Amino acid sequence: MKPTATDAPAETPETIHRSPGRSASLLIALLCASFGANAVAIKISLTGFGAFTSAALRFAMSAAAISLWAFATKKNFRLAKGQFKHVAVLSLIFTGQISLYNIGLTFTHASRGTLLSNLQPFFVLILAHVFIPGDRITPKKILGIVLGFIGVSFILFQKQGMTADLRLGDLLTLTSVILWAINAVYTKRILSGFTPFHLVLYPGILSVPLFLAEAALWDAPMVSVVSSGVILSMIYQGFVTAALGFVLWMELLSRYGAVALHSYVFILPVAGVVSGGLILGEPVVSGHILLALTFIVLGIIVVHSRNKTKRNIY
Repeated sequence: MKPTATDAPAETPETIHRSPGRSASLLIALLCASFGANAVAIKISLTGFGAFTSAALRFAMSAAAISLWAFATKKNFRLAKGQFKHVAVLSLIFTGQISLYNIGLTFTHASRGTLLSNLQPFFVLILAHVFIPGDRITPKKILGIVLGFIGVSFILFQKQGMTADLRLGDLLTLTSVILWAINAVYTKRILSGFTPFHLVLYPGILSVPLFLAEAALWDAPMVSVVSSGVILSMIYQGFVTAALGFVLWMELLSRYGAVALHSYVFILPVAGVVSGGLILGEPVVSGHILLALTFIVLGIIVVHSRNKTKRNIY
């Protein structure tokens, strides 16, 4: 799962009008590719750890790394009065979201999981229209949503080569994506009162004991194989994407703003599908997958394209 617009600090006129240069553009593209390939790393880690054990390890590692970064940069860890209840709600949603996503990936392909996870912005647009005053769906957003859901229909209604496990995995993954969208909209409603990194750090910390409780109940076994590939996949998830990726994303957001960064997010589904084929040997050259990828990418580009007359912040 990638950082979203809800992780953005408040923009200033300087960040709104500043465009990334070549080096920054390359870094943004590499970050998006790394986020897109995260499902492959999760899939590999699930060959050695249970779904909930893997999640607990991932977010314990990322929480430790982000805490060290926050200490080093003298961030304020203190929550204001009344904020803990919001963090607790986010933690519960987050735990359900990641639990379903990891279980889903035990049944479906990483490439399919990546494509389904890229429906999140479309669900956010729909939910934000209902629950966030002033966040209206425009004709351009409607077009993007339609393109995205046409794309996912090629996955969900595919018949050739489908098994009961793949369908179950797709359904669980899609449910996790809906929870992710709910998480993002809830975060958008409360963001103004928070320091942004709190909304990543504390749900991650509070989710770890919940993941461990789930692991003790339902992971059988919690650990089966500890190979170099499994260890590297956990390092990638916990440190490269969830910790280092978050810190770099926050820094780039503060410099260039959400609009500039989100013009690159079409890379995520492409990276997920390509890495699933190259690393895991998944059947990603099928007509259904390519059509799904094409429509979802088009939908993302339409939704995040810059409006010449009015700046689109999501």
